[in-house]
Amino acid sequence: MHIRRLESIKIITFITLETIELSMKGMYLSMKKVSVVVPMYYEEEVAEECYKRLKKVLENINDYDYEIIFINDGSKDKTLSILINIANENKKVKIISFSRNFGHQCAVTAGLQYVTGDAIVIIDADLQDPPELIPEMLKLWEEGNDVIYGKRKSREGESKFKLLTASMFYRTLNALSDVEIPKDTGDFRLVDRKVVDVVNSLPEHNKFLRGLFSWVGFKQTPFEYERKERFAGKTKYPLKKMLKLAKDGIFSFSIKPLKIVGTMGIISLAISVIILIYAVLSYIFNWNNVTAGWTSTMVTITFLDGMILISLWMIGEYIGRIYDETKRRPQYIIERMFNIGDSDKEE
Repeated sequence: MHIRRLESIKIITFITLETIELSMKGMYLSMKKVSVVVPMYYEEEVAEECYKRLKKVLENINDYDYEIIFINDGSKDKTLSILINIANENKKVKIISFSRNFGHQCAVTAGLQYVTGDAIVIIDADLQDPPELIPEMLKLWEEGNDVIYGKRKSREGESKFKLLTASMFYRTLNALSDVEIPKDTGDFRLVDRKVVDVVNSLPEHNKFLRGLFSWVGFKQTPFEYERKERFAGKTKYPLKKMLKLAKDGIFSFSIKPLKIVGTMGIISLAISVIILIYAVLSYIFNWNNVTAGWTSTMVTITFLDGMILISLWMIGEYIGRIYDETKRRPQYIIERMFNIGDSDKEE
């Protein structure tokens, strides 16, 4: 009798524990998940602090699971070793390490290929975009917004030259682009999973992500914030890389430069006709001697040569991009991965 009771108690206890376990699993599966993509390039001075602040924020968000994907973009300092130590302690931290430096946009693209969350945050490691803003962005996402892009109200620690060139960049880009890209924005944003899936499906090689997120549409809203000064280290976006980014933005989203070439040709033709008329009238009425016309001739030749070279450069940019796309090389090559399955994946 006692044995039967003990067996009954064991069975009930087992069923209860199993029910609790299933309930916990169901609760875990029903939780929404936020993925954070963090590209890193020579960030040994900020890697640890970046992780600590992200972890603190993400663990304090109720009813959300999380993952952090760090992309080591070919850093040769201690960035990768620091990230490996973090990943060994926290399995929610995933690492993608490139075989060399492929660039910021490729690093973000790789992170987006491996996210598993419902909401995806793109943020730089330098902490200029505060991780503490993520909960507020999630609230806007819960309200039905698909893309919440950070819009900078101010930019601490940046020179007047940097602010001026950034302003010129967005004005020029929007003037030439067929898609309006919000001013004073970067890659810092929170994006719905379905938007990331669409961006991942786009086959182009040279991706200008902030432009693509505008191009795909969906419900988008700005999130204004104060951009902070870099936590440590030096900027990884000097003038040369900024110019390349600007070029990628313009030539990826517009054919207006080609139209400008045509306009320049028409203007050149009109100027040539005016000079021809002037030369004929000068000959008839003897307004100037041959020597006096030397300056105008040289100015005209150099002006036309300059426009021809600019036109060839613009056309060459488009042809070069076509050539780059036809090679179908991967956007990046992954050397190692941590906490992301057993095999590497190349895109």
